[in-house]
Amino acid sequence: MDEAVSYTDYFVVVSGANSRQTRAIADEIQQRLRAHRRPARVEGDREGEWILIDYIDVVVHIFTTTARDFYRLETLWGDVPRLDVPTEG
Repeated sequence: MDEAVSYTDYFVVVSGANSRQTRAIADEIQQRLRAHRRPARVEGDREGEWILIDYIDVVVHIFTTTARDFYRLETLWGDVPRLDVPTEG
């Protein structure tokens, strides 16, 4: 991201099936990182459609599948190198 914006190094984009699952994903990320770092801000966790967790150098976007299809961040930032991470399961 540093080629495109100056405020972060990485965007992490994650999908959950519904707002309950996106909130659970956000809670788990924050819990696992709590010992090492705290977010500068968290937005959207009440609604759960699009949760943003800002760790300054890493910004995590957690979408419901519907919201991810609507906002299409991957298209917006299409010129930035992308790394797909396989899901476990």
